[in-house]
Amino acid sequence: MRKYWILICFVNFFIASLMGLLLRWMYVAPIEGVNFQFLMHGHSHVAMLGWVYLMLYCLIFHFFIPKEAQQKTIYNRLFWVTQLAVVGMMIDFPAQGYAFVSILFSTLHIFCSYYFCYLIWKDAKPATFPEKKMLRTSLFFMMFSTLGVWCLGPAVGLLGKASAFYQIAIQFFLHFQFNGWFLFAILALFFKQVKLNINEKKFNMFYNLFVIGTVLTLALPVSWYLQNAIFYWINAVGVVIQLLSAVLFIQLIQPQFQAFFAPLSSLEKTVYQFAFFSLALKIVIQLVVLVPELAHVSHQIRNFVIGYIHLTMLGIITGFLFGFAFQNGFIDSKSVIQKWGTLLFLLGFVATEILLFLQGIWLFLNKGSFPDYYLNLFLSSIFLPTGLLLLTIGISKLKSKII
Repeated sequence: MRKYWILICFVNFFIASLMGLLLRWMYVAPIEGVNFQFLMHGHSHVAMLGWVYLMLYCLIFHFFIPKEAQQKTIYNRLFWVTQLAVVGMMIDFPAQGYAFVSILFSTLHIFCSYYFCYLIWKDAKPATFPEKKMLRTSLFFMMFSTLGVWCLGPAVGLLGKASAFYQIAIQFFLHFQFNGWFLFAILALFFKQVKLNINEKKFNMFYNLFVIGTVLTLALPVSWYLQNAIFYWINAVGVVIQLLSAVLFIQLIQPQFQAFFAPLSSLEKTVYQFAFFSLALKIVIQLVVLVPELAHVSHQIRNFVIGYIHLTMLGIITGFLFGFAFQNGFIDSKSVIQKWGTLLFLLGFVATEILLFLQGIWLFLNKGSFPDYYLNLFLSSIFLPTGLLLLTIGISKLKSKII
């Protein structure tokens, strides 16, 4: 894999983090001429599509495409066309929000992702049955999620942006991106790293439960816009099924996990432990939200929403991506600058998550706001782009052009 692919991913992530930092500063001191909503759209699109999507592109290409197929120029061309779409969104969303140019670049990214799915489906050669199953399911969920995007136009035309149809279409896309495409791809890559000798019957049971749970838990965001008790119960069943799948997952990896974990450096172990802890915390939060009163406020209190999104995006997904990158030499765990970059990033994430969830609890208890909450949140957030800047500088200094 080309070093500059990984470098571009980290540059995108750094820019997305600067946008996020600016968003938090705007709560402290609004900036004239900067539209908060437009900037937020830019931040979320660059983080999802410029960081997570392209990093998964790099890792899937590296681990699942045979060496002879990697010589095809189409993968390099597709990477740069996709990056062009990201840069277009990076510039136009903060400037205009959802407008003709930003929608054009978003659409270009979707068609690039379709072609990526086709290439991977055709060329990928996963070594084991679990890798193949998880990889292909992740690609399916990626394409499936875009049905929500294609429904946005009709939703606006027929019912308007305030309609339940429009909001559910957005939640459909986000749910199957985060919980479908991203998580299944992460697990495909994890199975590749662990090299498990898996009982196929037990894996199929885990896989089926995980897929069913992923589909059923869409009911929670749907329940925010369609008031019907049936959605609460569908989500409850989905959460219980996901908990069972998590237990099976632990049973699957436990026999060989020590062999996987032992040779890792202390920093690599820390990053993986961080990712697993975030995943466990996500499951706990989903169980807590089964309490009806908490399910209702989980959407109403914005601090909970942002905290949960960042837990999934920065804790689980980015945690595993960092782990894969360190373990395979895409980031040098022995480099002082990259070690400090990682630790500062993790510090910033933990500090901001604590503040977000504590403030959410404070609001839930009708205790108002912490003194200087927004200033402290901004100051804690500075660690995120600082850490990413150090990581990016470290990658740029790697001598090899091919990682």
